[in-house]
Amino acid sequence: MGTLIILFTLIPLALMVWALVDVLKAEFADSNTKLIWVIVILLLPFLGSILYLLIGRKEKTQTF
Repeated sequence: MGTLIILFTLIPLALMVWALVDVLKAEFADSNTKLIWVIVILLLPFLGSILYLLIGRKEKTQTF
């Protein structure tokens, strides 16, 4: 029972927090991109987080 709680609640929650923190710290070329990713992650927590980590991180601007 404990492993199911971890599998279905804690892991998706941690993934969502990680994605949100990364979005909020990042700089994007378009100012609306950050807002769109935050909305996607909040409305679709598990899927939105995975999509951001796979697709959205490539959209960040490179700062040196």
